[in-house]
Amino acid sequence: MEYIALNNGLKCPVVGIGTFMLSPADAENSVREALKMGYRLIDTANAYVNERAVGRGIKESGVPREEIFLSTKLWPAEYENEHAVDETLERLGVSSVDLLYIHQPAGNWLAGYRQLEKAYREGKAKAIGISNFEGKYIEELQAKWEIVPQFIQVEAHPYFTQGELRQTLDKFGIRLMSWYPLGHGDTSLINEPVFKKLGEKYGKTPAQVILRWHTQMGFSVIPGSKNVDHIRDNLDILDFKLTDGEMAEIAKLDTGVRYYHRTDEQLVQFAGWKPSYEKKKKM
Repeated sequence: MEYIALNNGLKCPVVGIGTFMLSPADAENSVREALKMGYRLIDTANAYVNERAVGRGIKESGVPREEIFLSTKLWPAEYENEHAVDETLERLGVSSVDLLYIHQPAGNWLAGYRQLEKAYREGKAKAIGISNFEGKYIEELQAKWEIVPQFIQVEAHPYFTQGELRQTLDKFGIRLMSWYPLGHGDTSLINEPVFKKLGEKYGKTPAQVILRWHTQMGFSVIPGSKNVDHIRDNLDILDFKLTDGEMAEIAKLDTGVRYYHRTDEQLVQFAGWKPSYEKKKKM
């Protein structure tokens, strides 16, 4: 496994498994099998309503907790809940997480960030982060944070490399964890000729070339899947390295066009929605 260093000295694997859109049963299975394969980064969230399942998958894997970098996110409806962090830890079945985000710049997000800072000081979160905070939101947060975040999780891929945002991140040593890394079901990115060509050169699929591009950009990447073969393939990207010339060729694909466009109306909806968490199973 390769790692990236965070601005507080912690190290995070460059590739992990995401659990967005996975049912509890699928999340449990994917996490268990991924850890057995060698994954050491797991990403979930309150809003995915599979945190309990992720916790079960971790336990079933047999991998020691201290070897796993576990990431989750507080949802806006929890930002003012003073028990939100402890309740999140209880669902995961752990005493601390390695990375705790606030998920969206919705509702009283500053209260949410203060919860992260408190959790960090108390050792309940070894690192803290912001998810989907771009533009005016990260600018506002800069004036208010007491602890600089270690991570931001945002959409990033060769069509949308977050060039402007990365200028801010570089100033503070904030690392980027990318979602929609392969284009979110849109095959145009994977079908770009450059990835086919490089895949043939290195004996990899276009998707594996794109995931390797993420890691060489300095990103941590968390593709999700319930297909065990895909999970295995997504990890099999660390035995080759793209040249500077190949990275420059891929850079020409950057159009600055993203897939996901969030509206102000959606932020209001996010603040008003509370996840229906999976119930604790009786033993």
